[in-house]
Amino acid sequence: MSSEWPGVTDTGAFKESHVADVDRLADAAKTGSWAEVLILLEAHDQLSPNQWRISGTSWFTPLHQAAWLGASSEVVDELVRRGAWRSLRNAEGERPIEIAERRGHHHLLEPLNVRPASDRQQQMFATWDRHLAELIATRTERLDPVSFRAVPTEVIAVEPLDTLWFRYPGMYGGFGMSIHRDRLFVESWSRVVGGSGQAHVITEGGCVLVEEGFV
Repeated sequence: MSSEWPGVTDTGAFKESHVADVDRLADAAKTGSWAEVLILLEAHDQLSPNQWRISGTSWFTPLHQAAWLGASSEVVDELVRRGAWRSLRNAEGERPIEIAERRGHHHLLEPLNVRPASDRQQQMFATWDRHLAELIATRTERLDPVSFRAVPTEVIAVEPLDTLWFRYPGMYGGFGMSIHRDRLFVESWSRVVGGSGQAHVITEGGCVLVEEGFV
């Protein structure tokens, strides 16, 4: 299963119409208007079920809001079916299941259950995240600066995802990330720059370029 990281937090990087659609999605989820949430996701292919308000600071996705409000298990099941990540954390580091438990919505603990990462894995993911953020900064240093939320590699492992794609504004390409044998494999390129392709392998020890020029 592949998916896309909606991590850009700079509204100026998007068309106004997209920002407005994301705001409508966030507003509908915050008020528990689940029929509207599902209609918006169905009508707009560019809207992700893992999207939070672009300029927001809480990083609450529709699934986090469902956990907070105590939505029905049917709503949660439908969001997950559409690709919502149960392992995605908000700005406070909470996954939806932890929000539901704290709020006393015990009927959601089973549908929001996700395989927990061990302390050792959490340490590995944190190191990967740091190396990945440094790689993205290096690969995009010649582009106009864009604010974005760092990619959480935990999501790739826990969901699990075959590939997580991060489309970086102005790059006309981006970063594809996958996990193989406890290593993070990252391919990046720009479609308008011949020979721009690079492949890196990230471990806790660092980030190593293993191939280039393939795009």
